[in-house]
Amino acid sequence: SMAAAEGNKLWGGRFVGDTDPIMEKFNASIGFDQRMWDADIRGSKAYAKALERARLVTSEEKDQIITGMDQISDEWSRGVFMIKPEDEDIHTANERRLKELIGAPAGKLHTGRSRNDQVVTDMRLWLRDAISTLKENALQLMSTMVERAAAEIDVLFPGYTHMQRAQPIRWSHWILSHAAALSRDVERLQEIKKRVNVLPLGSGAIAGTPFDIDRELLRQELEFDSISVNSMDATSQRDFVVEFLFWGSMCLTHLSKMAEDLLLYSTKEYSFITLSDAYSTGSSLMPQKKNADSLELIRSKAGRVFGRCAGFLMTLKGLPSCYNKDLQEDKEAMFDCYDTVHAVLQVTTGVMSTLKINPTVMEAALSPDMLATDLAYYLVKKGMPFREAHGVSGKVVFAAESKNVALNQLTMEDLSTVSPLFRSDVSSVWDYSSSVEQYSAPGGTAKSSVTAQVEHLRTWMRNQAQ
Repeated sequence: SMAAAEGNKLWGGRFVGDTDPIMEKFNASIGFDQRMWDADIRGSKAYAKALERARLVTSEEKDQIITGMDQISDEWSRGVFMIKPEDEDIHTANERRLKELIGAPAGKLHTGRSRNDQVVTDMRLWLRDAISTLKENALQLMSTMVERAAAEIDVLFPGYTHMQRAQPIRWSHWILSHAAALSRDVERLQEIKKRVNVLPLGSGAIAGTPFDIDRELLRQELEFDSISVNSMDATSQRDFVVEFLFWGSMCLTHLSKMAEDLLLYSTKEYSFITLSDAYSTGSSLMPQKKNADSLELIRSKAGRVFGRCAGFLMTLKGLPSCYNKDLQEDKEAMFDCYDTVHAVLQVTTGVMSTLKINPTVMEAALSPDMLATDLAYYLVKKGMPFREAHGVSGKVVFAAESKNVALNQLTMEDLSTVSPLFRSDVSSVWDYSSSVEQYSAPGGTAKSSVTAQVEHLRTWMRNQAQ
């Protein structure tokens, strides 16, 4: 009936007649915001305490509200909460159920509160927990990578720039380059958390609240770090959501780049690594195929999260100040970003802990031309300026190409024609292990340097976990 429909809305009083059912569905957010049921209940329980302190509910009414909310929490956690057609969002659903359970006092819970400050409180509580989970996932992935680097520290393979073989490096140095990027992601996540953890409750719809709501009590009850400064800003700003979407975009950019390298390394042409069957799929047509679908999906999910980030910024860009219903787009973007990054971090951890390397093939891919830089350094050590040594080394490469032989196959006569500084000790240049060991500066590829990176990251991770 019309009267019933009107009575069920949190905002029904001034409206006559029913809402178009298509509009009803278009407007509703319960389908996705029910994920915040726990945050919504936590916020309402704290608000009930603030109402009691402001003498807007009696201590008996406050107890009834809290008992009712605990019962609702139990229904949600057991999966028996019944959503009704008129529950347009999680706030309406929980308040409707509270009224069924405790009657009249339920109608006092919303005093001085708006869904505008309620929803953004819920989101901040939800995201705060989500960030803790993602941080654990990221540290787990980093730990897997760092321990793998420590175990396989002696394996050498080609390092690439511009997709061309550049210099011999340690396989573990490659792994740690990606772990270093992840460490920045974890730091950024920590930074965001400070800005997520600000209490908006008590801001009302736009103007604040006329009642004596103790916001410091709310802050302590809900464990926020600080309290929002301006009620208009607090109810309408979603910077923390944008930052989270950007964070997800940046983190998945790093993992996409790593996945792309691993996809190349797993091809028959490279054959540096073999993915575990657990993270591969077959072809419906070609029986011999083993596809690295896990890596391809990791790569693709970056695009999905970028889209969420760009899309939500586009929504915000056209808005006037204070709350607008356009902001309802924030939750699906936030949830989708969380679900995506959560899955990607776990799958990447699985891939990185199970892939097998082929050290023989990796080392066989090293070629003497990759030592042209070392050849220049040989001359530098003999007193030649680097700029000149670079040119001489280039001439040696050209000479080898002209004779169609490898760099280390040139005779002493060939070399001394290019520069009299070449002596028989030049043979020491052609050793990959000693080449790698030269790069022992901090952050380099020598064993001591890579070991130092491993130790640095282990210590860093221990500090982060505290």
